[in-house]
Amino acid sequence: MPVILEAIIVSIAMIFVFGVAFLALFFLAVTMAPIERGLSNMIWDSAAPKKPLPHSTKSSFKDFSTKH
Repeated sequence: MPVILEAIIVSIAMIFVFGVAFLALFFLAVTMAPIERGLSNMIWDSAAPKKPLPHSTKSSFKDFSTKH
């Protein structure tokens, strides 16, 4: 078999192996994306500051002055 033909076959095989490895990693990333998104949301929710209690909107300045 000529050397040129062997080089072409090896090059095509390497391109094919690269493509298969790329697709495998791509499909792995697509499969793991929902899990990563859920973990990220869980971490952001746990790190977020707690919201303060809402103030009552029915108070007036007279109520404030009588309390203080």
